[in-house]
Formats: sequence, C-alpha cells, structure tokens
Amino acid sequence: MTSAWADREFPNTICLFDVDGTLTPARGVITESTKKTLEELRKKCVVGFVGGSDFVKQQEQLGENALDMFDFCFSENGLTAYRQGKRLAEDSFLLFMGEDRYAKLVNFCLRYIADLELPKKRGTFIEFRQGMINISPIGRACSRDERNEYEEFDLKHNIRRDFVEALKREFPDYGLKYSIGGQISFDVFPIGWDKTYCLRHLEGEGFNTIHFFGDKTFEGGNDYEIYQHDEVTGHAVKNPLETEAILKSLFAL
Repeated sequence: MTSAWADREFPNTICLFDVDGTLTPARGVITESTKKTLEELRKKCVVGFVGGSDFVKQQEQLGENALDMFDFCFSENGLTAYRQGKRLAEDSFLLFMGEDRYAKLVNFCLRYIADLELPKKRGTFIEFRQGMINISPIGRACSRDERNEYEEFDLKHNIRRDFVEALKREFPDYGLKYSIGGQISFDVFPIGWDKTYCLRHLEGEGFNTIHFFGDKTFEGGNDYEIYQHDEVTGHAVKNPLETEAILKSLFAL
C-alpha cells in the first residue's frame, strides 16, 4: 500500500509522535514552529501521532485541523484511529473488562484517593475513555499552576507510583497494564493496549522504518513499550524543541 505515500521522498518511512511533552508542552498547544517542521517532514515521509487522550483533547492541543496535519491519528493509543482522515475500526476497554470487574476497579480507586493526604484535591479523579481509564489523584480539574505544584509533590512522594503498586496487588488477575504519563495522572488499560497497539494499524502499509518520538520513554512511562519495540527506532526527547532538532538533523529539513 506504499502507493498511497508515493508523493513522499521516503514512502516506506513513518514518524510517530507522542503529543504531551513531545509535540506540545504538557496539556499545552502546538507552536507554529513545530507545525512548520511537521509540514516539511510530510514532504519527506509519512507522519502520525499516538497518545492516550481522546481525539477531542488532542485537537485542543494540535488544532482543529489535526486530521489534515497528520496521515495517521491515533487516539487512546490507537483504540480510536484515523488514516488519511478516515476512521478505522475501534475496540473498547469496557467490553474487555465487563461491568462487574470495572465497578470493582473504580470503587477501589475512589476509596484509595479518598484516603490520600494531598495538599489539594479538585475533581474528575477517574476519566473513562474508549480504551482505558485515566486516574488522577489530584483530579483533572486542577489549574495549570496546581498541575505543576502536584507534579513536584508527586515526584517527591511517589504518589502515583505507590497507587499503581497498590492496584497491581489488588487486581493481579485482571490482565491490566499501568502507565504513568504527563504531570498528574496514570493510565490503566489491558496488557498490549499501550502505544504499541497503534502498530497493528500500520500492518500492510509497507513501512520498513518506523520512528517514534516520546518524552516518557523510561520504564513505567507511557512511551516505554513503543520506544523499546523491536520494529521501532525510538527517540527520547525532553520537549518539542528537541523533537524539532532531531527531525531537522535526521531528514535535513
């Protein structure tokens, strides 16, 4: 199917990007500089993004025209996917879990959060998504300043790390994976439904080189599995500026 990408200089190459911290600041918006770099990159190869958030949140960061900016758009790690603007098949976390097991998981999380001693708590502690749930001890309704403040507190006191360990002990037979990402939360999803899930949508496309760029490539981070994947060339970055610098060097942009 490489004929679909015949207008690219390297039609057998795709670059995939995490969103938060890679193409944008955490929960921030993409800059004109990064947009321009991606525009030039699409002349060289196929371009896509993969993130844990739903597509609406990704549009808030990447722009309303995200479907036009990227060849592949993978929301919720690829559980919701678009190719050349057209939606592909999808799956569901709730179907995987079943209502009873899902309720037990949510109830445990809410009790655990209720007992946490944090400087601040806000709202939206559990966010239900198509392919996962996102759990935030402080709550996703916090402000940007509160988000930054919580991140420092979490790094010092290991709130999210300890929460994940408690879930592993409580639900060892649920077949779940836990991934800490961003500043305030972590994702819970079926094993194999991390960012490597999106790779199944690339089968049959004829890509012999898959680059991935992410900022949470450490073990336990939500970019780790795809960064380490045998079929992927991983690039660890600290911010969008570093992403741009590596792209300009790799592709002579």
